[in-house]
Amino acid sequence: YCGIAPFEYSSGSSIRRRKQSHYIGDRKMKTLLSMAAVSAIQSDQELKNYYQRKLEQGKHKMIALNNVRNKILARSFAVIKRGTPFVNIAAVNF
Repeated sequence: YCGIAPFEYSSGSSIRRRKQSHYIGDRKMKTLLSMAAVSAIQSDQELKNYYQRKLEQGKHKMIALNNVRNKILARSFAVIKRGTPFVNIAAVNF
């Protein structure tokens, strides 16, 4: 629904292209998640390190950004499911 899951493009005899996020999905949600991901890369050290690690693995910048969007979405759903505020475990351990 959020439109960040990568889908493979292929048909009967066509050559497969690289996986891309599908155009179907809530555009407003995708836009907000993209802005949140860019902001998180600049301000959250854990997500910044994750983004840099993906780039070092040879991932394209937009694929790495999509991975950060997925992390933010997973965190959001976990907070909603548990009903508790987000606690950054990495910051608590230091």
